[in-house]
Amino acid sequence: MNQRKPLVSVIIPTYNRDFILEMAIKSVLNQTYRPVELIVVDDGSKDKTPLLVKKYPLKYVRLPKNFGVSFARNRGILHSKGELIAFLDSDDEFLPKKIEKQVNFFLTHPECRILQTEEIWYKREKRLNPKKYHAKAEGFFLDRAVKLCVVSMSTVMIKREVFRELGLFDEEFPVCEDYEYWLRVAIHMPVYLLKEPLVVKHGGRADQLSQRKGLDFYRIKALLKNYKNYYHRLSEEEKLLILAEAKRKTLIFSQGAQKHGNLKALFELSKMWSNFYPKGLLNF
Repeated sequence: MNQRKPLVSVIIPTYNRDFILEMAIKSVLNQTYRPVELIVVDDGSKDKTPLLVKKYPLKYVRLPKNFGVSFARNRGILHSKGELIAFLDSDDEFLPKKIEKQVNFFLTHPECRILQTEEIWYKREKRLNPKKYHAKAEGFFLDRAVKLCVVSMSTVMIKREVFRELGLFDEEFPVCEDYEYWLRVAIHMPVYLLKEPLVVKHGGRADQLSQRKGLDFYRIKALLKNYKNYYHRLSEEEKLLILAEAKRKTLIFSQGAQKHGNLKALFELSKMWSNFYPKGLLNF
């Protein structure tokens, strides 16, 4: 990595967010650090996003239809040139020294490959205090990664080499793609934490992916996928950890699906386990 001024690529995936996207764009362009390459990936928006982005010095990648956030992030990575890659959700914003402080950390800690920061949370304009349960991951974190996503996409900065080693985001995940990716990371390497809030996260809106129902279906899929893919890398304790959490999430999800008569979800879940382990680990 260039020890002086590495290029940082910031990728903003967006879909019908013209009412808030400008805030995110400005927060990147107002960074104290240069050089920065800003890439906005428009995932088939039907609003005024194409007109909005013309006002700013950035690379605009417009997709012909709505493929999903994993596909959009991957197109951003493939179009990027930076040695370091950062992501920003289109409804969040960077504080002015976010990139500068992360780059400085990378330069003074060459062993670091992934670095996240703390963040400030708002829900419908009200500031929240995150619970200990949501504390950001630091170091090796597989024991926490199986429970929930403890790496925040808008805070993270990653060396390009990580994507060459672990691959891109899984485009079969319309939601929970971040959970799957950080689970994959947790099996292989530690995450570093800059213990300073450098991102403002805005939540509580109905259009956010985290508000969708049935997210545990994709978390179970992520657990079983990574168990199979990295079976020989996992210790016996790690295998038990992943399977136990997959079973726990399956029981919770199946109970909810039965309650609401969602037979299709139950069938898909049963098929998922059958493909994973033909004799079946659970009875539905």
